[in-house]
Amino acid sequence: MRSLIYLYYIICVFILSSAVFAARIKDITALAGVRDNQLVGYGLIVGLDGTGDKTNQAPFTDQTFKNMLLEFGIRLPFDRGSQLKNVAAVAIHAKLPPFARIGQKIDVTILSLGNATSLRGGSLLMAPLKGADGKVYAMAQGNVVVSGFGAQGSDGSKVTVNVTSSGTIPNGATIENTIDTPFVQQGEVTFELIRPDFTTALRIEKAINKEFGYKVAEAQDAASVKVNFHHMALKGEGGLLDEASEKRRYVPLISRIENIQLKPAAVGARVVVNSRTGTIVIGDNVTIAPVAVSHGNLAVIITERPYVSQPEGFSEGKTVQGEASDININQQNNRAFVFAPGASLNDLVETINRVGAAPGDLIAILEAIKAAGALNADLEVI
Repeated sequence: MRSLIYLYYIICVFILSSAVFAARIKDITALAGVRDNQLVGYGLIVGLDGTGDKTNQAPFTDQTFKNMLLEFGIRLPFDRGSQLKNVAAVAIHAKLPPFARIGQKIDVTILSLGNATSLRGGSLLMAPLKGADGKVYAMAQGNVVVSGFGAQGSDGSKVTVNVTSSGTIPNGATIENTIDTPFVQQGEVTFELIRPDFTTALRIEKAINKEFGYKVAEAQDAASVKVNFHHMALKGEGGLLDEASEKRRYVPLISRIENIQLKPAAVGARVVVNSRTGTIVIGDNVTIAPVAVSHGNLAVIITERPYVSQPEGFSEGKTVQGEASDININQQNNRAFVFAPGASLNDLVETINRVGAAPGDLIAILEAIKAAGALNADLEVI
């Protein structure tokens, strides 16, 4: 009886561990053709509290301001500069999401182009946002939200927190044009792997075919799996559906495929080191070939000791003050450790922690092991 209970626990642990490593197809792939599109624009921020562009140093701000007034029938001499303090020229960028519809709102980011010291309190006047093809896809306007702030004294001293020359406008642009998203091509849809891998692509193919009970998916390479919707319609209805009926089937079919769970292939062995912060991330598949490592620390301490030189009596010398340097060198005992064949990540971490190596020392050890050809992983330093 007790053995059956133990067996039951083992089966439960196995099932739970399998579920932990499972992932949905929608989490590791993206539909080909479904993508964001970049938008960019240029405009004017007005209503600033004297923190705008200095037009004698940013003439494009003055030119834009005069061109804007022309649209309202106000003509200013172009040969005379305007002394503007509350206006700033800005660049605008946003992302047009897939399947966006006319009238929907998107967020925009505002960045100063001139020498404005702060955009806080300003408002963006209506500005068109264009795509890579030069067409206008959205119109932006609204009050700018700036996370930073600054203060300056009369003596020139100032304090700035975060960045005051950029900001955002939540829901600041209205979509005026749409971009077609042809994710279905000739009755086929392609799932593109976010991290290309032949094993994962093959597992996706098998999982989709198992879900529908017949072969509808085929892995093209390490980065894409193609699914034939015409074949699904033929098998499901006993005959080929018309185009309108078939399109109505795309959404539930893709949803069904996206929610299929499978176990992705293990990623390649990699060690990522951030040399600035000392952060080290070691993958689970990292192993080490037989190698011996010796690592020690050398400390050099220099102490400055002041002294006074007093001449003897009845001499013509002068009393002088100087400094003497005491230099001490302390070298800790070297610690050597040996990695056996096929040492794992756990062995590496336990051994280095046992000798008390700091993150900086660990980085040096990993680089040395990699240079010796004993680290069976990619070492990436960022």
